[in-house]
Amino acid sequence: MTTEPLSFPRRQARTLRFTLGAPRAFTVAPDGSRVVFLRSPSGTDRANQLWVLDVEEGEERVAADPPALLGGTTERLSAAERARRERSREGGAGIVGYATDTAVELASFALSGRLFTAELRAGTARELRVPGPVLDPRPSPDGRLVAYVAGGALRVVGAEGEDDRSLAEPESDTVTYGLAEFIAAEEMGRSRGFWWSPDSDRLLVARADDAPVRRWWISDPAHPEREPQQVAYPAAGTDNADVRLFVFGLDGARTEVVWDRARYPYLARVHWSAAGAPLVLVQARDQTSQLYLAVDPDTGATRMVHADEDPQWLDLFPGVPSWSPSGQLVRIADEGGARVLAVGERPLTGPQLHVRAVLDVADEDVLVSASAGEAAAAPETGEVHVYRVNDLGMERISQEPGVHSAVRAGGVTVLVSAVPDQPGTQVQVLRDGKPAATVASYAQHPGLSPRVTLTEAGERRIPCAVLLPTGYTDGLLPVLMDPYGGPHGQRVLAAHNPYLAPQWFADQGFAVVVADGRGMPGRSPAWEKAIKDDMAAVVLDDQIHALHALAERFPLDLGRVAIRGWSFGGYLAGLAVLRRPDVFHAGVVGAPVTDQRLYDTHYTERYLGDPNRQPEVYAANSLLDDNGLVKAAEPARPMMIVHGLADDNVVVAHSLRLSSALLAAGRPHEVLPLSGVTHMTPQEQVAENLLLLQVDFLKRALKLP
Repeated sequence: MTTEPLSFPRRQARTLRFTLGAPRAFTVAPDGSRVVFLRSPSGTDRANQLWVLDVEEGEERVAADPPALLGGTTERLSAAERARRERSREGGAGIVGYATDTAVELASFALSGRLFTAELRAGTARELRVPGPVLDPRPSPDGRLVAYVAGGALRVVGAEGEDDRSLAEPESDTVTYGLAEFIAAEEMGRSRGFWWSPDSDRLLVARADDAPVRRWWISDPAHPEREPQQVAYPAAGTDNADVRLFVFGLDGARTEVVWDRARYPYLARVHWSAAGAPLVLVQARDQTSQLYLAVDPDTGATRMVHADEDPQWLDLFPGVPSWSPSGQLVRIADEGGARVLAVGERPLTGPQLHVRAVLDVADEDVLVSASAGEAAAAPETGEVHVYRVNDLGMERISQEPGVHSAVRAGGVTVLVSAVPDQPGTQVQVLRDGKPAATVASYAQHPGLSPRVTLTEAGERRIPCAVLLPTGYTDGLLPVLMDPYGGPHGQRVLAAHNPYLAPQWFADQGFAVVVADGRGMPGRSPAWEKAIKDDMAAVVLDDQIHALHALAERFPLDLGRVAIRGWSFGGYLAGLAVLRRPDVFHAGVVGAPVTDQRLYDTHYTERYLGDPNRQPEVYAANSLLDDNGLVKAAEPARPMMIVHGLADDNVVVAHSLRLSSALLAAGRPHEVLPLSGVTHMTPQEQVAENLLLLQVDFLKRALKLP
């Protein structure tokens, strides 16, 4: 009896888009002797193990194995842990995050709500019996203590399990100590809420009270016997959580950090290193101004180190702000029409680079990731590289065309690369710039090779990827636009795996186009900020501009054009079909934001301002008008609306209101509700059938055989 081979949609779902088994989350010991990372045992196993690579010997060993630590019992997650994973889009299991001491000798992690530590030299792991469920455990820099959150309280325990105690107890059930509030985790890229001092004698701790935040209810209509889940959701124009910052001593003594919270309510970044005083970045509600503040940990007083202002908005970046070893402020800024690295008051890069993140700061240089800027000698469509930057200039570390990032310490750099002609990621360990070892990937081979052309379209030079069916020879092809289209969601990348699903769609008989128009990262601040107050018209216009320009060079049938997308991409697909039915003939609208007033504060207000002050901007950028009616041109085009009923980010009300408006307007459409599904679709059968049903709909809508 032979077993039918699994379809590509099923294999993609089973492997979490072929990411299972790939190494990730690297930490390098300061002496360069060890590299710590996470990796699951195979391309279909979701449970990550903690691994250690001996750089000198080139040997890997498991430091912590979840099944062994749990004794074969099933992993159980608390509601708070499930929420943390939803915010970080974490679909894996087992050890999904860890932290280490400064020497990278002790690691701590939570597993099934329990606290574990691993001795990284010895390769042994043990459980510390503490109250749970445990969230975000982090060793002190000296490795003698572990701080963690349980029940909204910040607690500390000795590294041997002794003297467990609470440092900060929540005053009510709306208060947490040591956790990132919803808006920080979802939109600011701040996933944590406490930071050890470099001397291990005290901590900076965020206190979040979401009492002011409006309550929403997420129910499961498929299980009416279950109580709805209450969610504190800060919709645009409504109150955020009240966030404060305290210095806590190990005896529980607290000192509040003082700044103008009324003017700068967002606690965006916290940095505490031996190079200087604690450093915080706070933002105004409208995100057009922000302050870099140094904190006196004895008194809680702050002094301004630097201030930024921008008439559109100020972005937040990974790795900054921080201090250089010599005590200078390291930041990324939009200056002179470029996104630059600045150390002290001096920019070290110019318009030739578009800096994206700071990866490491050392005495002699700063390691950054960047793409080619407006002044680059030649376009590098979809490429992201690693550079060393200092006063003398810059040197590119990654050479091969692709998308690269890195982690560095002790003369050892872990270079993580995704390239167009190889699946997955390749991890190379460099010592003093020379190859010393590699880290193996157990990810499955996709069994599919994208036939992708990376290019720029039209006079706007819109980055695009075009995919044709495998074996295509001639004739016009129906077009499937497959964008994300929104800020921070770059889709056109010089890598292999981002185009697996687009190639599968192409092989169903489409020419697939992925276009990154204005608002997307990667070129210049002006390119990204062109969508201010006018998100809908700009992003839609760029998709049409790219489509028509590409039709002059590729076999695109402009009489049969469909569009699909999820989240912002779903919003864009809805815009396309409703506003420009002369161009788009069908749309798959996945988890769309249909009413901008129903999305969160930090994201939506950055681009569209305060809905209470400029409601007309929100109306212009929503699929529905103020009366809940659909704004649409003729003729009516087929739409498939897809949404997870358990989505707490883009709630299903968006799609239900759109469907009601379409029904009121007499416009036929299909609605696919996904029971128990959040903003991610990790369930294997759901993810597989979702792709198959989309293809069926698109072929019917475009009248394809």
